[in-house]
Amino acid sequence: MWFSWMLLLASLATSTASSKTREWAHHGAVMFADLTPQEMNAVRDYLYSCSELGLSSARDKSLKKNSILLMELHVPRKHEALRALDRGQARPSRKARVVVQFGNQAVPNVTEYIVGPLPFPSSYQVKTFKGDRPIRFESRPISTVEYEHLNGVLEKVAAKANKILQESTGFTYGNCTNRCLTFSDIAPRGLATGERRTWIMLQKFVEGYFIHPVGLEVLVNHKDLDHEKWTVEKVWYNGQYFDSMEELVEKYEKGTINKLKLPEHDEEDLFSTYIPRGHMNTRTNIHGAKLVEPQGRRFQVDGNFVEYAGWSFAYRVRSSAGLQIFDLRFNGERIAYEIALQEAIAFYSGDTPAAMQTKYIDAGWAMGTSDYELSPGIDCPEIAHFVDLYHYYDTDKPVRYRNALCIFEMTTALPLRRHYNNNFQGAYNFYGGLENHVLVIRTTSTVYNYDYIWDFVFYQNGVMESRVSATGYIHATFFTENGLNYGTRVYNYVLGNLHTHLIHYKVDLDIAGRDNSFETIDLKYVNFTNPWSPGHSIVQSKLHRTQHETERSAAFRFGKKFPKYLHFYNPNQNNKWGHKKGYRIQYNSHANSVLPRGWREENGISWSRYPLAVTRHKDNEVTSTSIYTQNDPWEPVVSFEEFIRNNENIINQDLVAWVTVGFLHIPHSEDIPNTATPGNTVGFFLRPFNFFDEDPSLASRSTVIVRPDEKGQPKVQRWTPEIVGHCVSDKPFFYNGTYAGV
Repeated sequence: MWFSWMLLLASLATSTASSKTREWAHHGAVMFADLTPQEMNAVRDYLYSCSELGLSSARDKSLKKNSILLMELHVPRKHEALRALDRGQARPSRKARVVVQFGNQAVPNVTEYIVGPLPFPSSYQVKTFKGDRPIRFESRPISTVEYEHLNGVLEKVAAKANKILQESTGFTYGNCTNRCLTFSDIAPRGLATGERRTWIMLQKFVEGYFIHPVGLEVLVNHKDLDHEKWTVEKVWYNGQYFDSMEELVEKYEKGTINKLKLPEHDEEDLFSTYIPRGHMNTRTNIHGAKLVEPQGRRFQVDGNFVEYAGWSFAYRVRSSAGLQIFDLRFNGERIAYEIALQEAIAFYSGDTPAAMQTKYIDAGWAMGTSDYELSPGIDCPEIAHFVDLYHYYDTDKPVRYRNALCIFEMTTALPLRRHYNNNFQGAYNFYGGLENHVLVIRTTSTVYNYDYIWDFVFYQNGVMESRVSATGYIHATFFTENGLNYGTRVYNYVLGNLHTHLIHYKVDLDIAGRDNSFETIDLKYVNFTNPWSPGHSIVQSKLHRTQHETERSAAFRFGKKFPKYLHFYNPNQNNKWGHKKGYRIQYNSHANSVLPRGWREENGISWSRYPLAVTRHKDNEVTSTSIYTQNDPWEPVVSFEEFIRNNENIINQDLVAWVTVGFLHIPHSEDIPNTATPGNTVGFFLRPFNFFDEDPSLASRSTVIVRPDEKGQPKVQRWTPEIVGHCVSDKPFFYNGTYAGV
């Protein structure tokens, strides 16, 4: 009786603790919620009231102005947040991070501020970067107003060159009707710090214009804040360089250069569109398989707080970089404090100046704000929970992005586990299986031509997957014979340029607490005398563990041997079997470095040297990159290399893993019209490694066990309804596609 009472009390205590843990996680989630439109408007109005800032509209046509470029949540420091998450204490006040461009000053600059408290801000303070590096004005992201002035430069250029363009391409720029040219701009904008010179590539303005280059590229110097002083410094036409548009026109008229003549444009040539063509054997008069929820939804969403099958987490979509999750827990135990997308880059090679200059560093294009509407049934299942997102970037009011994030449960159509137990007499002893359902939170970034699909996937056995799938249009340039060294001809005058994608994540692990250590596990051969046959030897693999004591020892370079197992564990917490409770990071990646170490632009992406680096958590090492790196990679505001330069001890510390994944893309014919996702998905898994005493998905009631009864007939044991039922959405397809201020 006494023992029964003890068990009951222990059970009640566990239940109470679990309830309190859940309550605190829910209580703290709002700390990580993105700014609401009301908060954005309050911050804007407050800063406009501060006369010393002298702010004006971001859409004012002058570049000599002070204006707000970006506004997003300022996340509280970790130890402050944990007081609310782990003790239920009051949450820190909400604050905003605001980027202000001061163009109307003697020395133009960019300054960041922390503004709060919300929802009624009353003060601001300057936000500094590690080392107090100033933000050069030339490193600011390009704005809509600056694009408008660049368009003005191109119209002036076209006034001189439209005869050449008409004769060469059949299209003109500016004053045109249905056969117009558009442009894509290339970054970084120059070759050294302080420059703002951009190569601009002209393209046919047709559906899928990214793969319609026409063989004319111009280099515009737009550093001066007086756009009337902008100049064209170089012109590239049909493989030839000129110092000015006037020089090109003169030599063209004299016939002393190689003239270009594209094939006559065929309106019926659909190579860049999605319009179906070709023969398809699949029946098109009926729909394919659909995802349904036969008896309703099994996950819960409350604001930015999500719960599913033992998992709970908070999420946000950072305007500058994209999707993040915080306070990731399984059965109430925190696995990670933060898992956050940091950066995506695509470094290109080519024969034209635009191609050889293209080194896209996408946070510099406010990658998080390019999360446009998701379509039901294609981007996400029809049954998904869709969420609107709001951003304040290069605008004067919040902008609503309709249905820009989705959350859904799906079956993977692959068992989580199964076994057929053969009796080797034509029958079986038992069959057991568990269907594999996962929760997915998804958003996208369409950074001009490329579409990235960002997923966090949560499995019922305590595994989390982070993955990105690349699609969209390839970055194509005008075809030259020498260009075949740098890519593939995909149309009669179009080259698909080779490039490497790298994606960078911050993974702040808290395995059974904040005091963690890191080891790698590999195999090595051992050779010893066979104990049951002394005349022979046995050669076999043996576990070889390496404890990494410092940050430098845990920074693994591309091109070097990479360990098989990357194990993060708590040295002070054991599971039932005496093993240190841990998780490991497992890669799905084909990444490699993009430039030699220390080579000019590589300085801005020093994180790309390492598939994995492990550092101690620091409040001033929040992100590994910045929105300014794209336009000043030579002397970046944030240098990741400095995170590991002091080579601190990482034993029994609060650790952060910095993970880089990616792939090489050599474009090919099948990338027309678009790059498809199969084979273009990379990422990593967080997998429990002795964290639990057994597979936690044993708690799932979706298991099915079949045993033969006395007569050999199957006896099915299950814990869910036998009849699933069927349903499908009766809502017609709807897609709006717009986003607007609110």
